[in-house]
Amino acid sequence: MQTLNVGIIGTGNIAPAYIRGCAPFDVIKLTACADILVERAQAFADQHSLSAHSVDDLLARDDIDIVINLTIPAAHAEVSLQILQAGKHAYSEKPLALNSDDGRRVMAAAQASGRRMGCAPDTFLGGGGQTARKAIDDGRIGRPVAATAFFLSHGPESWHPNAGFYYRKGGGPLFDMGPYYLTALVNLMGPVARVAGSAAKTFSERIATSEALMGQRLPVEVNTHIAGSLEFASGAIATVITSFDIWGHHLPHIEIHGETGSLTVPDPNRFDGEVSTVAHDAKREAGGALAWEDIPLTHSANIGRGAGVADMAYAIQSGRPHRASGELALHVLDIMQALEESAAQGRHIDIQSSPEQPLALPAGLADGELDS
Repeated sequence: MQTLNVGIIGTGNIAPAYIRGCAPFDVIKLTACADILVERAQAFADQHSLSAHSVDDLLARDDIDIVINLTIPAAHAEVSLQILQAGKHAYSEKPLALNSDDGRRVMAAAQASGRRMGCAPDTFLGGGGQTARKAIDDGRIGRPVAATAFFLSHGPESWHPNAGFYYRKGGGPLFDMGPYYLTALVNLMGPVARVAGSAAKTFSERIATSEALMGQRLPVEVNTHIAGSLEFASGAIATVITSFDIWGHHLPHIEIHGETGSLTVPDPNRFDGEVSTVAHDAKREAGGALAWEDIPLTHSANIGRGAGVADMAYAIQSGRPHRASGELALHVLDIMQALEESAAQGRHIDIQSSPEQPLALPAGLADGELDS
């Protein structure tokens, strides 16, 4: 398998995670970076043995095959379009765009250019998410009929050095953390057909308590509590809540409930975690409750952000679909936008996109492999 050269546009907080996450895969090699702040790009390049460029110069390089777009969400669509129009394969941080129209522009450009479009999150490729997928595919809980997914916190202003972004357009709990949960659900249960949502902007401003922003007032432009019901094409129904208004809770990250049992899914923002099931014929514990059984991980959790880039590099060369795809990311974007529209309009919203469920990873792969 040929090694494809990779460049990065955007050298902010998430970029080092991609350096670490791409390193184990021989199918890709990070060689160059660019940033709107030239001095930041040069410092990042020096730290990680890359060459630093302007965005235009990086895109003009003939030896760059894939470009990872790590710019701010508001720039994701336009930068991805630049990458594709330069004849490179593109992989973006989430979300694909801030709205479905821009997401469709990106996907149309990918099709027109004959290049691949990939998009985070790729955490569903980790051992936790793939073990849960295998359990469902193996029939451990029967046909999935229901699910719950909860991301609940009181926002990032107590710890993040630039928390104001999270309360502006493109932020909020749904667009920031929703992609992890919704991508995980589609990986496990297939595409969503329609949604209904309720939403609230509970506070008009937040007071930062992080060391960097202590006491600053952060205006809130987005909904900070979104509750939704998702109806899957399969007929299953999921209840999803994302919130920056919750001080504490005892709710699980994700549970999938099938005809013959239930499954716990670990934090979809991570590549590892514990998976457990309970079946209708399980032994009962003292008090009569059915006993849960832990499932040993069937897939490696020793991967990180960048696994989706490596998977796309394999797919480019073999011709198979890549898993963290633009089609999947557009579907997730459609779901998030529809939840907001449903809350505003007071009605169900049909989801126009319907991607294929991502291919499950083969079990038993060695670290650094994504194809059997």
